[in-house]
Amino acid sequence: MLVLIGIPIVVIGFALRFNALLVVTIAGLATGLAGGLHTVEIISAFGKAFAENRYMGLIWLTLPVIALLERNGLKEQARHLISRLQAATTGRVLMLYFVIRQITAALGLTSLGGHAQMVRPLIAPMAEAAAANRYGELPDEVRQQIRANASAVDNIAVFFGEDIFIAIQSILLIKGFLEQNGVMVEPLHISVWAIPTAVAALLIHCTRLMLLDRNLSYRMKAHGRSLAP
Repeated sequence: MLVLIGIPIVVIGFALRFNALLVVTIAGLATGLAGGLHTVEIISAFGKAFAENRYMGLIWLTLPVIALLERNGLKEQARHLISRLQAATTGRVLMLYFVIRQITAALGLTSLGGHAQMVRPLIAPMAEAAAANRYGELPDEVRQQIRANASAVDNIAVFFGEDIFIAIQSILLIKGFLEQNGVMVEPLHISVWAIPTAVAALLIHCTRLMLLDRNLSYRMKAHGRSLAP
């Protein structure tokens, strides 16, 4: 059980808002020591992981591009687009993104979305604009609630959608785990059986987004904001 010590270290470190890189490094060292590895072996494992996943650093190249787009009015244009659609609600905007995100993830296009590339500059402002178009100026706590739900949509859609794509790391991880426990299964079968789970996730979360619209209506009425005519 000591090899799981890294989990509480990460939870406590993040809860206390310590430096994320420092917390993860300490958690990795503690896990390695608990697993019987020597310090040199642990550092070698860190180095190997960094070398094998160095392409992940390419994500930082997109951040300046997103920043330039935001500076030149990307969020404002997204809000303006949604404000022209009277039928748009926060829940409907997020439902549409959920469907698109899940379908593209099922096709292996997981990089088409994401918090930095899509949610922050486009989806969250559009969802906020849909609510503002119906209720007027939004309180800060309502804006934060909408942003949290926009992030959750991205996470849940890609999590349950990517397993449908046969050439994804999670499929290989599941296959390897099952084989270690004596269960022989083809990756295609795992991919096929991920479809009902993805459909269930779609139905459940779309229901949650419908309830989000009702919750926003209730909260805005509590703030004295009725539905705009």
